Formats: sequence, C-alpha cells, structure tokens
Amino acid sequence: MRKAKIKGQKRKGHWLVNLILGIICVLWFIPTLGLLISSVRPAADILQSGWWTVFPHRQWDTVSELKLDRDTDLRKPITVNGKTFSDDQLKAGVEVDGQRLIWENRRARTLDVQEKKWGASNHFTLQNYETVLGGKEYKITQPDGTIKTEQGSGMGRSFWNTIAVVIPSTVIPIFIASFAAYAFAWLKFRGRNIFFIVIIALLVVPLQVALIPILRDYTTLGLNGTYFGIWMAHTAFGLPLITYFMYNSISQLPKDLFESAFMDGATNFTIFSKLILPLSVPALASISIFQFLWVWNDYLVSLIFLGSQPEVQVLSMSIANLVGSRGNDWHLLTSAAFVSMLTPLAVFFALQKYFVRGLLGGSVKG
Repeated sequence: MRKAKIKGQKRKGHWLVNLILGIICVLWFIPTLGLLISSVRPAADILQSGWWTVFPHRQWDTVSELKLDRDTDLRKPITVNGKTFSDDQLKAGVEVDGQRLIWENRRARTLDVQEKKWGASNHFTLQNYETVLGGKEYKITQPDGTIKTEQGSGMGRSFWNTIAVVIPSTVIPIFIASFAAYAFAWLKFRGRNIFFIVIIALLVVPLQVALIPILRDYTTLGLNGTYFGIWMAHTAFGLPLITYFMYNSISQLPKDLFESAFMDGATNFTIFSKLILPLSVPALASISIFQFLWVWNDYLVSLIFLGSQPEVQVLSMSIANLVGSRGNDWHLLTSAAFVSMLTPLAVFFALQKYFVRGLLGGSVKG
C-alpha cells in the first residue's frame, strides 16, 4: 500500500511538472508563431488585421454595395432600407438582419453590405525579408524631373559587425575566467578568499554605473569606437558571472585527480589544459551560450563604446533603425527579428547536449 501510494504521488508530480512545462511552452510558442506569420504578411494586411486571421475564421465579407444620394446630410439621421442610423454607427458598422452595414466611402456616400462567412487571410510575401536583407529602395526626384532609385543598406554589414564583436567577447572572458576559477578552486595563495568575495560582490553592481567612467577613460586612451574597446567592455562585464559559474563546476572535480597528476609531475598549466578543460566542456558550453546571447542581443554597451556609425553598427542597432525616424516601417521588425534569431538558435542547438549537464554541474556533491 505504501509503495502504491508513493508511486501515485510521483505520478501526480510528473503530471504537474509536465503541465507547467506545457503551459510555459505554449506561452512562448504563441508569440513566436505570431511573429513568424507577421514577418511574411504584406504591410497593408498587418495594419488591417491580426496575425491570427490567417487561420480559418468567421469574418465579414462584402456581398454588395449601396449607393446613397450625394446630397445625404451625414450630420442628420441616415435612412437605409427603411431604417435610420447615425454616421457614427455606420463608421463602426451596424448589424441588421444578419448583415452589417459599414461605410466604404463616406465622401462618395457608398456603403458596404457584408455577411459573415468562413475565410482566411492568405496573402503572404517575402518582400519584408528582401527589404531587411537587401535594403529598402528609395526613389529620389532629380532636378530635371527624372526619378532615381537608390538601394539602401541591408543588414549584411551589421551581421558581420556583430560577429566581429560577439566571438572575441565570448572567447576572451571565458578563457580568462576559466584560469581564474581553477586558481580559486584548487590553488592556495594569499588573499584568495578576499579576491573571490570581491568578484562575487561585482555580480550585484549594475553595469550602467560603470558606463560613463569607462567611456571617459576610453576617450582619453582613444579606444572609443574600436572593436578592441568593446571586447574589453564585454569581457569586464561578463567576467564575474563566468568566473563564479566555472568555479562551481571546477571546484566539484575529484581531489584525487589533481593529487595523482601532481605526483606524476604535472604542472598547473598541464593539469588545466589536459584535465580541467576536457572535464569542463559542459560548463564551458553552457556559459558560452549565455555570454553569446548577452553580447548578441546587446544594444546599450555597443551604442556607448562602439557607436552607431554604419561601418561599426551592430545588428541590434540596425534593427532599431529599420522602423524609420517616424516609425513608418515598423512592420519590418518582425522579419528582422527572425533574421537576428537564426544565429543564436544555431549556437544553442549545436551546444544543447551540454547545456543541461553544464547547468547541473557542481549543483550536488558526490
């Protein structure tokens, strides 16, 4: 009886966990699906209806038109087929005997007669992606009256600028933090605990408080607007978390492993390169994903230390600039968002087999 009760409790627990995970997946999947659908819809459709209208649903379709007299006074009650309505009612649409009357053109005094039918918005296009990747076309009227078409810049250059920022900004802090984590975990030196406490304390310091002082130093040293400057900034901001994460993993490795290596005459560098790194691959992969995503999606740090000039502009800035100065091209954000998501997704799926093991590494002893 007791075993059956325990099994029943475990089964209930599994169902509860699966239900919560299912809800979380749905909450993430629905907005992502809407983003994907919107990215392949024409701009006019995006403005007129929601992304869910691509699925079969009941909608108002125009079956005929009614032409009112041109001298109809819209400030007075309007008579249509023996019934009276106000101008505001016809603007919003009014239902009469299963049909809806709505203005098609107020100036021309034309009404649409609509009925509810099953339908779906099936207009799809890749124009948004073409504009995002290849650049928007601008038509410029010349002094002689001719129209010249200019092709704007796409996201290609910004993509490679982002790659040039992300790879060193991920590799450098992980490389340094791995050495530091090994030293804090297994080497004895004066002030080790104090240094480690300082690093942990830096985790709670908002990076925003350091932006202006660092910017002043960068300006003095001539590093502002350079790739080296942004690499050092991301390295500094990422080191505390990466060091702490790697410390938790490396400190849980068996002590006997290091004692045997020292007895065989191995140096600290040999132990680190031949033992620590191979055994820490899951942890390295996990923190690489976090650091990569942080740098890839960064906007503020790149804006301050690298700038927004086209030759150094990263992807997040390029996407923000797509909407235009007046927000008239905001529909391009959906396509740009999916283009920006491809590389992080590729990195995550390439390292996913190490992800869970890396997160759990060092969480329990033994």
